[in-house]
Amino acid sequence: MPPMRPSRTALGRAVRELRHERGLTIEGLAADADMHPTFLSGIERGNYNPSWDKLCDLAAALSVRLSEIVLRAEALEQQAQAGS
Repeated sequence: MPPMRPSRTALGRAVRELRHERGLTIEGLAADADMHPTFLSGIERGNYNPSWDKLCDLAAALSVRLSEIVLRAEALEQQAQAGS
């Protein structure tokens, strides 16, 4: 079976969940990750596909390993597929 490839929507939901768990606003996380709040909002909505560097910046700003974001996105994608 090929590895799971989470959608941009699942990735965005994973980032949003982690941000909420840490009590951060979009503006606060965007500032910590050195990106514009509109761009972060687009990532969370699944409209933008962040670069590797931006994902690393987000992970650092959230104080998590990049793999944690990916694993959460995979789990959310599996849930979405199971619910379809």
